Amino acid sequence: MTGAVAAATSRVKVGSWILSALHRNPAITAKAVETLDEISGGRFVFGLGSGHAGTQAHAFGLPEDHVISRFEEALEVIVPLLRSGRADFQGSYHAARDLEQRPVGPRPGRIPIMIGAGGQRMVTLAARHADIWSWYVNERSDVAEFAPRVAALEAACLEIGRDPASIGRSAGIIVEPTDVTGAAEALAAPLRGSAEQIADGIRSFRAGGFTQVEILLWPRTLAALEAMGPVVELLDAD
Repeated sequence: MTGAVAAATSRVKVGSWILSALHRNPAITAKAVETLDEISGGRFVFGLGSGHAGTQAHAFGLPEDHVISRFEEALEVIVPLLRSGRADFQGSYHAARDLEQRPVGPRPGRIPIMIGAGGQRMVTLAARHADIWSWYVNERSDVAEFAPRVAALEAACLEIGRDPASIGRSAGIIVEPTDVTGAAEALAAPLRGSAEQIADGIRSFRAGGFTQVEILLWPRTLAALEAMGPVVELLDAD
């Protein structure tokens, strides 16, 4: 689907939000990322997370143990391949033996890496490796909910000697732009109201230091997508 969107568009960024590293071989993931960046002409944003054990992992026959350790090792393969074009790593869960990344796409070494990180160990990995840190709302689509996580990210950056301003910040929020409401409440309280109210809610993330938002639109209908048109116009006019 990402490749289809990349091929059918010419200006917008194309992204995966947060892919599960648990589901995929890390070297093949890096290869797919280069391919998607090639298809999009250098517009791909690579989102990656640890995935999670439990019902999903069990249903697919995936590993259910040491999920974050597996992710940490996956980064030891993915990051060198995307940044320097070669990886040589042997771990407990993943390996890449003098592996070259080729061919490379239009942005060698520069495809943005976005890491979804909530817990402290993941936040530290994001501070070390990510161009963009991402997380999603748990209770309400409000910038105030993110304050403790932003503080943890900034502390992790300072601990490893990284300028906190050098990492992008992405928030996943739920938006209900029409009169159809309620179904998204199972995830988190959505941002809703008039076009101006929704635009103000999105502006609050920008004012809070976020560099982008990922909008989970509800309901997933053409009408809801069209209802976002006035919101985008208001934001474009800023």
